[in-house]
Amino acid sequence: MAPSKLKEWFPWTTAPVIINAPMIGAACPALASEVSKAGGIGFISSIVNLEPGSRELTKANDNLAEVRHLLNQPSSGGAVHAGMSCITGHASVSHFTDTVLPVIAAQRPAALWLFAPADHATARPHARIIAAGDGADVVVCQGIDAGGHQFRRGMGVVSLVPEVRRMLLEEFPEREVALVAAGGIVNGKGVAAALALGADGVVMGTRFTVADESIYPDFRKAQVLAATDGGKSTLKSQFNDQMNNSALWGPLYDGRALVSEIHDKFLGGATLEECQAALAQVSPPEEAAKLINTWA
Repeated sequence: MAPSKLKEWFPWTTAPVIINAPMIGAACPALASEVSKAGGIGFISSIVNLEPGSRELTKANDNLAEVRHLLNQPSSGGAVHAGMSCITGHASVSHFTDTVLPVIAAQRPAALWLFAPADHATARPHARIIAAGDGADVVVCQGIDAGGHQFRRGMGVVSLVPEVRRMLLEEFPEREVALVAAGGIVNGKGVAAALALGADGVVMGTRFTVADESIYPDFRKAQVLAATDGGKSTLKSQFNDQMNNSALWGPLYDGRALVSEIHDKFLGGATLEECQAALAQVSPPEEAAKLINTWA
């Protein structure tokens, strides 16, 4: 499929189409609007809690309105040039029709990104087939070289993109489904490689965490910028969420984050409980925060 299809759907974009990931704790209206101004597709932060009255839903509604303002788009000017995202693995996803659709109707985002289903039947390895079969216009191919949260099992973006492109052509020859690549893409060389592999555009996550507009804490931005040798300086593991006792992502997912002495302790054979106890001894709390949760 030609990248021009993305241009048709998102007419303000320019090739190559670059999308910022809807990263919780980093994406925001300022980032989304600047990405869209530059010819990409900006996304605000993903929503987790879709229950009626959720503050996240209210925030998403307000964030989209703010993006419209930052882009100088009148309220009567059609779809706002940005997207929103929902984590579909949360138990509150059953409220989607009643709570998310009204936000979409009111703010008219140009795109909706659905991420991380909890159901084994709709997750890897058939997620791409089900997504396209259910009518998705764009499939995001996230390789395991990505930072942040992703499938525990998978393959790198170099192998994944051609495989999914072939699947789309064979399984859905009558449909025009765009493919965008994600995972380890941080510069022009990575973008060019993704396009050569068959992608219509790319998603960047870690690269945008350090943008001036990103709301990622400054100390985490500094950690990301100082990191070298991603194979040594990051760890893809459920350990990163287990340290927080987070149950959001479930057994299908893990996350890649920068390592610290706490991770080294774990990799050296310490139990999760021992690592949590060691983290609790770090003082002040601001220093403890620097040891975990820098997703990159």
